[in-house]
Amino acid sequence: MAKDSTDVLEKNDDLEYIENAELKPAVVLKLDKHGVPLSPQPSDDPEDPLNWPGLYRAFILLQVSILSALGTYNTAIINPAYNQLSAEFDVSIVTASYQTTVAIAVNGLGPFLFIPFAHVYGRRPVYLVTTLIGALSALGCAYAHNFGQLVGLRILNGIFPVGAALGVATANDLFCLHERGRALGVFTVLSTTGAHFAPIPGGLIGQYLGWQWIFKFAAITNSFCLIFTFFFLPETLYIRDQIQTAVKDPNLHSGGVFRRYLGRMILGKRYPGRQLRLSDFFWPYIKMIRYPSVVFPAIYYGTQYGLGSTLPAVTVSHIFAQEFNWDTLQIGLAYGTALLIGAFLGETAGGWVVDSLMNRARRKAALKDTTAPSEIRLKAIWTGEIIVPIGLLWYGFSIQFGAPWIVPILGMGVACFGVQCITTVMYTYSADCHLTKSAEVAQVFNFVRQEIGMTFAFYAIVLGEALGGYHLLFVFFACVGSILAFIPILVLMWRGEAIRAAERRLFAD
Repeated sequence: MAKDSTDVLEKNDDLEYIENAELKPAVVLKLDKHGVPLSPQPSDDPEDPLNWPGLYRAFILLQVSILSALGTYNTAIINPAYNQLSAEFDVSIVTASYQTTVAIAVNGLGPFLFIPFAHVYGRRPVYLVTTLIGALSALGCAYAHNFGQLVGLRILNGIFPVGAALGVATANDLFCLHERGRALGVFTVLSTTGAHFAPIPGGLIGQYLGWQWIFKFAAITNSFCLIFTFFFLPETLYIRDQIQTAVKDPNLHSGGVFRRYLGRMILGKRYPGRQLRLSDFFWPYIKMIRYPSVVFPAIYYGTQYGLGSTLPAVTVSHIFAQEFNWDTLQIGLAYGTALLIGAFLGETAGGWVVDSLMNRARRKAALKDTTAPSEIRLKAIWTGEIIVPIGLLWYGFSIQFGAPWIVPILGMGVACFGVQCITTVMYTYSADCHLTKSAEVAQVFNFVRQEIGMTFAFYAIVLGEALGGYHLLFVFFACVGSILAFIPILVLMWRGEAIRAAERRLFAD
């Protein structure tokens, strides 16, 4: 017998339901508030994350976004104190920056190891284990006795953050297609904010307590997140093509809210038939880089993020100490605040605009009995494409020609604004094109971003001196990011739907 519509609406009042009277028993199709069918369709299982209350899902998204931010936070928190590391270990400031460069590089490698475990054993245990190791390795950095030990511990500290890749998969566990632009916008802005926020406490602590306490504070922050995650982060992995243990286990559906909480949070879930294979650690990513709808956005995003966010973070300590004679506190507060403001303002032109474009396209497509192509999201790219090179040139020319310190700081903020617009658009586009492989897509993005960022960071100061000025350096970078890397995105905007159709024919696996 079909469910009474009043009863259904009482259970989930943000959805509408229609019944197909031609089928018996009646099939209930769940719609969004605009009357468009939800994708994917939530099941009737209360343990399906798509059925959880909206505020609860937002609370989980906030947690995984912060866990993702821990990775870049751990990496960047020491940046304002390069001069202290230089004095402590008797190396140049440029050499002192290499311990951050190494951490950036290995940030892109860790998820290759941990994401396969998350697909087999669940998201929650991977978040817990990696956060624990991040806390311990950050604490170890505080007790390094020479620069070699510090670099080794930074490698260990950098290889374990997995939130940048796994967080996208978690967001897709929690939200339907029409909600993902906004959800991934929130995720990306909070995730990247880790690197933008880190210099503020890093500069303050370094100025008054020394560089060792910067790492100790990072360890304390990681430990607090670990404890909070243990008690409040549920498992979000839900396999729709098989019968869940949670569905068959009556203990998870009886005994009231507290017992269900214990089952979800403490006991976890089991996934029958799921096995970990050696190929899981590399083959899914090799498959992903075959797709132009993944590799082109990843290269464009990684290039622009490396130029507009990573590059200022690792060069500002050297440049501002040299040009303006700034101390650790001034460096951390100034550029950390600029990047934070730029990122948050950029998000207003990112996820919200993307979702508005997609919702309008979905409503039009529903009237024609078709589906809206994912390429609709790419229309929101122009804001970032125009603003990032403006910010880069602003920063480089103001440094070269002796402008007051506020001018290059504003340039950094402008570039970061544009980067955030690009981040949201690229993530949501590629994730929409490969809905069931969101973690692998995000890891390709993460790997490309970290390795490109590491390369820029390693050579930027030396290349600027070789070219004869920072203005020429940033002209070169603006051309690389906003012309060369953007050409493939134009191709996707023009022929992306046909390219994806060809992908499905060529790569049916």
